[in-house]
Amino acid sequence: MYVADSRADADPSAGSTTGIAGGTTGIARSTSRVSAAVTPTVFALGAVSLITDVSSEMVTAVLPLYLVTGLGLSPLGFGLLDGIYNGFSALVRLAGGHLADRGGGRHKWIAGIGYGISAACKPLLLLAHTLTPIGLILAADRTGKGLRTAPRDALISLSSTPENRGRAFGVHRAMDTAGALLGPLVAFLILRATVDGYDAVFTVSFCVAVVGVLVLVLFVPGSSSTAAPRTEKAVRERVVGERAVGEQAVGEKAVGEKTVRPTLRAAFALLARRDLRRITVCALLLGLATVSDSFVYLLLQRRLGVPDRWFALLPVGTAAAFLLLAVPLGRLADRVGRWRVFLGGHGALLLAYALLLTSWHGTALPYAVLLLHGAFYAATDGVLMAVASDSVPEQLRSSGLALVQTGQAAARFVCSLGFGAAWTLWGDRTALMASAVALAVCAAFAFTLRPGRSVLEPAP
Repeated sequence: MYVADSRADADPSAGSTTGIAGGTTGIARSTSRVSAAVTPTVFALGAVSLITDVSSEMVTAVLPLYLVTGLGLSPLGFGLLDGIYNGFSALVRLAGGHLADRGGGRHKWIAGIGYGISAACKPLLLLAHTLTPIGLILAADRTGKGLRTAPRDALISLSSTPENRGRAFGVHRAMDTAGALLGPLVAFLILRATVDGYDAVFTVSFCVAVVGVLVLVLFVPGSSSTAAPRTEKAVRERVVGERAVGEQAVGEKAVGEKTVRPTLRAAFALLARRDLRRITVCALLLGLATVSDSFVYLLLQRRLGVPDRWFALLPVGTAAAFLLLAVPLGRLADRVGRWRVFLGGHGALLLAYALLLTSWHGTALPYAVLLLHGAFYAATDGVLMAVASDSVPEQLRSSGLALVQTGQAAARFVCSLGFGAAWTLWGDRTALMASAVALAVCAAFAFTLRPGRSVLEPAP
């Protein structure tokens, strides 16, 4: 955990007989300590996400089976609802990011409103039994997610140094995924222990979501300024004065000196930045070929004949791999380049598609597919936000991240609709084959349309 060291704020040359050389050594050591730090804000937000994911993944784990088997929806109907669930937040992400930036210190409270809306939607699922009301409830739930995601990720970015953002996002995503691991397990136990299993799952999910909102209110700092480590700013100023730490740090300092008013025009103007524009386009293209988790689990169930009562455990495999790999891959991204790791994650997803398309029916198939599926998320989810953070000024951090998230979420909404329609018309195998080909083409294009060196390479 990050602990501010008072020695880092002292003049490195005070009381030293080694002059500037000794001071520079002290600065380098201070920078190393700061780079290795993960702030309490990241851990607090990780706890909120852990608890909230227990709640949301309880519902997500049973929802495909509940809709397809319990309510008898076709793949096209399920694709519509799944697209709403995964892509509707795209409509409000920019609003959430803009409101958080415009308020100056509203990141926590905009995120809190989003968490609260999602929590309130859980008990409403008890009352909905047809396509239209379920769609409206899922849209409201995703509205909450859209409001909270960019402000939350902005808080993580602002409370971390540029050198350790990959690790910070990795730690947060690991804690988030711990909740995603526990949620399906809780849902599985509830389904086995109760008669009206789905109703019990929705009720317990609501109670857990309320706890997550309370943790956010009580333990997360109220503004981005209180979240940012004071040591980082002091160390960077001295490093810039005594030794060149690279163009990225100098550029961020220059941006910090220029006041940028957080307006919607300024947010969209960020796309004029070449790196951010390329990141957004790549995230959008790759999202168009990313089959949603629910369809992956339904494909596995059909291939292996998984009994209904065990279906809720399939997301556990993805979550376990994500949990184990999030921090190591975040650290790897900081060392070898975040864009390389991001594209490597899509390579893992493409391999998972290939395994689902083979005729192999061995007992190791689900483990291999779920491992690759979890590796995909570990290499892309937090890493993408770390990449984008490098190209967005602090005053518009939330809005800039929302731009990337909006493109990705909208693309996945389209993918869910398209995959559901293709499954209905031509079958699941043909639909998956088309998605695999599209993913390979988009990944190759993203490799050529990669961001600049400052994003590809770790800071000097």
